[in-house]
Amino acid sequence: MFAGSSNVSGQDGADLLKKMDNVIFAPRDKVARVKIVTYNNGKEDKVREAEMKQKGADKKIYRYTAPESQAGIATLSLPGDIMWMKMPSLDKPKKISLLAKSQAFSGTDFAWEDIPVTPYAERYTPKFLKAEGNTYLLELVPKSDKSSYSKLIAAVDKTNYYPVRMEYYDKGGAKAKEAVYVYKKTGNYWNADEVTMTDLKKKSSTRISMTEVKCDTGLTDDLFTEDKFWK
Repeated sequence: MFAGSSNVSGQDGADLLKKMDNVIFAPRDKVARVKIVTYNNGKEDKVREAEMKQKGADKKIYRYTAPESQAGIATLSLPGDIMWMKMPSLDKPKKISLLAKSQAFSGTDFAWEDIPVTPYAERYTPKFLKAEGNTYLLELVPKSDKSSYSKLIAAVDKTNYYPVRMEYYDKGGAKAKEAVYVYKKTGNYWNADEVTMTDLKKKSSTRISMTEVKCDTGLTDDLFTEDKFWK
């Protein structure tokens, strides 16, 4: 419905972003095994593994299982943009501030704010740009002035509304990073099986892939509490 028009209303941009959010956060819950591979100048650097549990749009636990030096490191994301980190060396979980979320996620090319733990519509103001090939392009401007980005450009699949590509622009307006997504259908849901984030300035990249994905397993709210998380 957007093709061939450059005068699409702001409401259409908001509707398209909502549809993207609905795809990303469609499962009632999700569990998966995660593999993280970092690259420098095209050469493989580090490989890490983790397990992920998520319920709804705003509850997520991410726990490293390998290598041994990082096993036990975990994060807990909760409603209200609250995030806790657990480190084996700490006596109790550490709360991650909004400012810290602009920093790198565990030595990868992803920043904490790049990890979608809350719907994009809650964090960005959308503007429809144009139709391009099999995608619609959206400009996303952060609602928080604490974001490290001036804007994002999202390419959204025309048919199924999942993100195909996300470009990140720094405060100076220069393109700093780009994420490319590979979505596959798991049961009734489209799932991001692989995401590759490239830092254009550092010439490094990180690939995150998911396996053994299971949806609607019946995870309960009590799993996503600080007490349970610390244990």
